[in-house]
Parts: sequence; C-alpha cells; structure tokens
Amino acid sequence: MNTISKDRIGSIFADALKEVISTTTGFSFEICSQEYDSGFGEMTGLMSLNGKNHGMVFISADEMAMRRICSFMTGLHDNDIAVKDVEDALCELVNMTAGSAKLRFNTVDDAYSLSPPFVLRGNNMYIITKKRVNVISMTLGNEEISVKLKVVFY
Repeated sequence: MNTISKDRIGSIFADALKEVISTTTGFSFEICSQEYDSGFGEMTGLMSLNGKNHGMVFISADEMAMRRICSFMTGLHDNDIAVKDVEDALCELVNMTAGSAKLRFNTVDDAYSLSPPFVLRGNNMYIITKKRVNVISMTLGNEEISVKLKVVFY
C-alpha cells in the first residue's frame, strides 16, 4: 500500500465502502468528514490486510445506524433484527469493503490476503499508534446515518 499515496488509499477504501453500501442497501453515501478522529462507534467491524505491506480496516457506527443498514441489507424491519444479525451484517460490510479494496490494490502490483472479519463492541474505544504508522480516518454517510471508516497501514 505504500507504493501509492495515502490519499489514494483513502479514496480506494471510501469508494469500496460507498459501492458496498449502495449495492446492499440502496443508500448513497458521501464523505462527510476527513478529519482525524481516533474514536469509534459502539460497534466496529475490522479485518487485517497482509502482503507486501500490512494494515487494518475498521468500519464503525452506533448500533442504531448498523441496525438501519442491516434492515436494508436483509429486508427485515429494524425491530425484527436480533443483535447477532446486526453484528453479522457489520462483518459482511467490512468483509465486502475490504475485499473490494483488495481487488483494487491487486491491480497496483501488490497482492494482499485478508483475515476473517471481527466485530468489537463497546464505547470509548480508540486507536493509539506508534510512529511510522499511517492512519486514514473519515466519516461517510447521508442525511440519515453515518459510519466511520479507518485504515491503519505500515
């Protein structure tokens, strides 16, 4: 990933997330903010990318936003969705986003493998990084809901 600029990496992941959201929910997401924010929402899906360089992608939101996304992904009403289904939808969201970004990176002459997706739950989580670690942080959404996208790579 270091063979391309930090802005390009952010753009690849943002485009991948927008495409996945559009395909699975019909929502149109745009970048709302690109200011650094070390915090997360109450639900965070993550995956690691390993290859020539290494990194992690995080997609985070509050439970109500993820419940709404899950509702459109599954066709179920918000109130009919169990918490485990919301967590599964978040795993799928991060998996599809990372997979789409991986394909875009593979065309730049870097091959990457992906870990299985994970979900972390809880408030007040944040990233602390050492030197020489790049962090991309942005918020994407529409008038109704938003998610945080973070990419950490080295």
